[in-house]
Amino acid sequence: MLQNRQGKTRLSRWYVPYESDSEKRKIEKEVHRMIVGRDKKQTNFLEFRNHKIVYRRYASLYFTLCIDEMDSELAVLEFIHLFVEVLDQYFGNVCELDLVFNFYKVYQILDEMIIGGETMETSKRVILEALRNADYY
Repeated sequence: MLQNRQGKTRLSRWYVPYESDSEKRKIEKEVHRMIVGRDKKQTNFLEFRNHKIVYRRYASLYFTLCIDEMDSELAVLEFIHLFVEVLDQYFGNVCELDLVFNFYKVYQILDEMIIGGETMETSKRVILEALRNADYY
């Protein structure tokens, strides 16, 4: 999930079914309140129901992932950083407006990296090559 500091969700991808969109929005608001209220000196991990939230702030955006209790928080932090690097390289100094007006490309980048909630590709070169090939056709 990508949210700005005001709590506006710019991107969200759910790999677990929920009853309704209103339940998803409620979770998004709850997670945002928890993250924004944290001190910068605290870790980027927190407990959420029976999962863990891993987040990282870049400029005015919060990149947030909800993971299983047994997953590695550090690996997820590295994944978030890789995602931001790919966005930055693809868009050339990415900003929030790039994400808003090119959301379909952001979803495409995410789909190159994650399939069914599992990380599938971690090579920046391979991801960017796949995106260039898709842009070509």
